[in-house]
Amino acid sequence: MIGSLRGCLLERFDLGEVLVEVAGVGYRVVVTPTTAVRLGDVGTEVFLHVHHHIREADQTLYGFLERTERACFEALLSAHGVGPSLALSVLGVHGPAELARVLADDDLAALCLVPGVGKKTAARLLVELKNSLDLPIDGVPATGDGTTVGRTALSEVQEALGGLGYSPDEVRAVLVDLGGDDPATLLREALQRLARV
Repeated sequence: MIGSLRGCLLERFDLGEVLVEVAGVGYRVVVTPTTAVRLGDVGTEVFLHVHHHIREADQTLYGFLERTERACFEALLSAHGVGPSLALSVLGVHGPAELARVLADDDLAALCLVPGVGKKTAARLLVELKNSLDLPIDGVPATGDGTTVGRTALSEVQEALGGLGYSPDEVRAVLVDLGGDDPATLLREALQRLARV
């Protein structure tokens, strides 16, 4: 199984594919349009986290600039009825941080912005992905080992504020730069911020 590629970007294809040469071997890798642009100019060295998808008839490499993108892609694949094309479409519309916000806010409308996703599919994805994804909320960074700093504490505060009747927009606004790992302290600070609004 191929997990990553580091090499020279040789070519871009029209259908969301790039050709990356590693030690004299060219690998065709499927990427989102955003990733294709962010890779830079042809001829530059690139690094991609790779999901090696194997089916009966063929093998396809899917490339991502960040480990969290690959984790999202793989979590999407584990959802019922989601194949690689739909998973890539979701990531093309919502990056990992945005997808975390969509899940935290139960934002069906945002998921319906993805081509091929209707209300029923969006509702099912919300339920299934909440159980399988642990992503940063509102810019809280992920650590190098794939865990998320402050994720649990912020999630608890987010749920508590929602339970107190605050809207998702109000909650998101006060949690943007809130840091720390003690839910009680974070909740107190968030309530103070809301009182000042």
